Amino acid sequence: MANKLRGRELGLRFQGTPGQFNAITDVPGVLIGQTTLDNGFAQNANPALPQIRTGVTAILPFGYDAEPRIAQAGMFALNGNGEMTGSHWIRDAGYFLGPVCLTNTHSVGITHHAATKWMITQYNDAFHKGHLWAMPVVAETYDGVLNDINGQHISEQHVLDALTSASSGPIAEGNTGGGAGMICYEYKGGTGSSSRIIEIDGARYTIGALVQANHGTRDWLTVLGEPVGRAMRNDLLFDKESGSIIVVIATDAPLRPDQLHRVAKRGSIGIGRSGTPGGNNSGDIFLAFSTANARGLPQHDTAHQSMVHLNDEVLDSVYQAVVEAIDESILNALLAAEDTPTFKPQGLTCRSIDADALATMLRAVGKCH
Repeated sequence: MANKLRGRELGLRFQGTPGQFNAITDVPGVLIGQTTLDNGFAQNANPALPQIRTGVTAILPFGYDAEPRIAQAGMFALNGNGEMTGSHWIRDAGYFLGPVCLTNTHSVGITHHAATKWMITQYNDAFHKGHLWAMPVVAETYDGVLNDINGQHISEQHVLDALTSASSGPIAEGNTGGGAGMICYEYKGGTGSSSRIIEIDGARYTIGALVQANHGTRDWLTVLGEPVGRAMRNDLLFDKESGSIIVVIATDAPLRPDQLHRVAKRGSIGIGRSGTPGGNNSGDIFLAFSTANARGLPQHDTAHQSMVHLNDEVLDSVYQAVVEAIDESILNALLAAEDTPTFKPQGLTCRSIDADALATMLRAVGKCH
């Protein structure tokens, strides 16, 4: 895959201070693994073979800890035309246990099955000495325009490979992991990430976002406040919006579940920065979790509990960082993506965004170096 410039490297004037990797992996302890399936259909002379461009992205909030720990969490659906497993319990209990996996719509089941197997292996004692139940978080977006989604090509091993290869550091974006076959604003979209560093009362915290961007029409595309999609009219694909976006927000800031629910709600503003109003056919679903106040299994924990958390009055800087990181994540997904032929209908190409043309338009209005 070509080495493309991310948004900041291109000179786009994003607000806020990113972390070392400008990715969700800047949050201490958070690891990302990806499995990408790409059978090179464009170079294949046999049109009878299916086009496979899909994958899995795995997020491990606490890495490979041997003992299971719960992550305080909140979730919000701006438009619920999609799936995020475990969301009912996150709303009720304010936490989840295990990994978060992103994939395509028709692979939620096998991904959930494999993530459960991984948890049973990773936390062997907890599962075999008691009655611990597994309910990993699995979310999806639809990649059937660029991928033979009905072929259900994701296997248990593909999911396990993503889970067992997770690491810190820079994240491969664009046509990678669960984002391999996704379309964003009628350009090739996919996986994108960004982060922000903030300071509250002398303490330094990291907010990271990861998106699986598969939403929007070209008319809506807005970058740094400029309606660039109205001028970039090449290779349009859709008559109306028919995609989704999953946003995962991670932080080491100590937040209560109700605060994380409010953080997740800011995902709506974050994706709105790039123009989407949250279309009817779009599953716009957001998860926020904190690695602070991590506890062991509730079944074995103390009856009386306490936690340190931020005052609601200082959360504005958290909200701002979340919105900024999501907006930049979507642009990073677009800029990293590669041209991809369509599977249904065949004969078209989902183009990657023209980074030079974008930079030229933004430079003219002082929003690009």
